[in-house]
Amino acid sequence: MKAMVLAAGLGTRLGPLTSGRPKALVRVAGHTLLEITLARLRSFGIRDVIVNAHHYADMIVDYLAANQNFGMHIEVSRETELLDTGGGLKNAAHFFLDSGAGEDEPFLLHNVDVLSDIDLAGMVAFHTAHAALATLAVQHRASSRQLLFDSGGQLRGRRIRGTDEGPGTPADSAQPLEPIAFSGIHVLSPRIFAKMAEQGTFSIVDAYLRLAAQGETIVAFRAEGSYWRDLGRPGSLADAERDLASGKFSIG
Repeated sequence: MKAMVLAAGLGTRLGPLTSGRPKALVRVAGHTLLEITLARLRSFGIRDVIVNAHHYADMIVDYLAANQNFGMHIEVSRETELLDTGGGLKNAAHFFLDSGAGEDEPFLLHNVDVLSDIDLAGMVAFHTAHAALATLAVQHRASSRQLLFDSGGQLRGRRIRGTDEGPGTPADSAQPLEPIAFSGIHVLSPRIFAKMAEQGTFSIVDAYLRLAAQGETIVAFRAEGSYWRDLGRPGSLADAERDLASGKFSIG
């Protein structure tokens, strides 16, 4: 199984910590966010990974080389301009399509700035059982951005700061929709690349919403009770260090 780590963002929310480095190389308890994410994937058995890079891309390349790619096969997808999550994934399509593994072998997509012990094996099994195009790990928690799912767990829309949008919003739906926060961890079928009509810079969630409206299976994997933390702000880094020190979360 292969994976992609989304690491090209500027990390502006991390302020001065990213003034001279990419957010992927910001450290928590002595470990970079990239190292932590790779260790998580490696513990799941993944050895083939592509990392997208834009901001200080050379530093990421040099860091991986200095650490012998952490014992993995890692490629770097350089972006001369930021392509956002969807554009970044589409730009790396060759990594998942050139192996001859077939269009139905799923792969993982993981944000570099989240810590999680979400059950990846269970998520992949869920994805396969539902013959999904994309499976999104979700949790009930406070968030200004939430996805809307129907009673069958199918994506129908999204809610941003209290405003619903998308073809499945309550005004267009005959059933109540459940708002749930997305975790930044996805399992996808490579079939998605043939269906990504968007070009250039675009959000993967925008593509999901369009595809869901066209009848594609984009489903929620409920990860209630799993550890999850967004590391996008300096204060969250300190919280993560406390979690590591207390054993609430472990690396690898």
